[in-house]
Amino acid sequence: MSIFPIRTFPDPVLSMRASDVIDFDADLRRLVDDMLETMFAAPGVGLAAPQIGIAKRIFVADVGEGPFVMANPKIVSTSGKWKFEEGCLSVPGRYWQIKRPEYARAEGVGLDGEFIAFEGDDLMGRVLQHEIDHLDGTVLLAHLSPRVRRQVLKELREDSLGIEGTY
Repeated sequence: MSIFPIRTFPDPVLSMRASDVIDFDADLRRLVDDMLETMFAAPGVGLAAPQIGIAKRIFVADVGEGPFVMANPKIVSTSGKWKFEEGCLSVPGRYWQIKRPEYARAEGVGLDGEFIAFEGDDLMGRVLQHEIDHLDGTVLLAHLSPRVRRQVLKELREDSLGIEGTY
């Protein structure tokens, strides 16, 4: 197994809609094993393939009940609202209060090509939404207000240029 470097914003692969997984074979299983190892080493609770530079619709996650994987997932229902501090491995070291639906149900395909569904409140619902956002080319920054997003983008630019802020 291998640990992959995690792509960080503004890497272009993070803003692309990922392609459906078509082949459910040994290569896909190896990819999932590598993604799990990468996620646990990060450490994180979820990791989408685009975050390691692979534009395929698959993610792995573990919200404390054991790891799971979904290919070609889609959110089919949500309810409630929950504002909670959320971060992202692709925007390391930064966290924001993000409002999302509290509950989410996602349907997709398992490693053997079988129909699967996962659902949950709180952290499980948030992880499903967050990882599927990645597969749709949406980074967490899209959920910030325009004012906060402008400030964060400015800070990220300054960080990448090694600028110490303004005096």
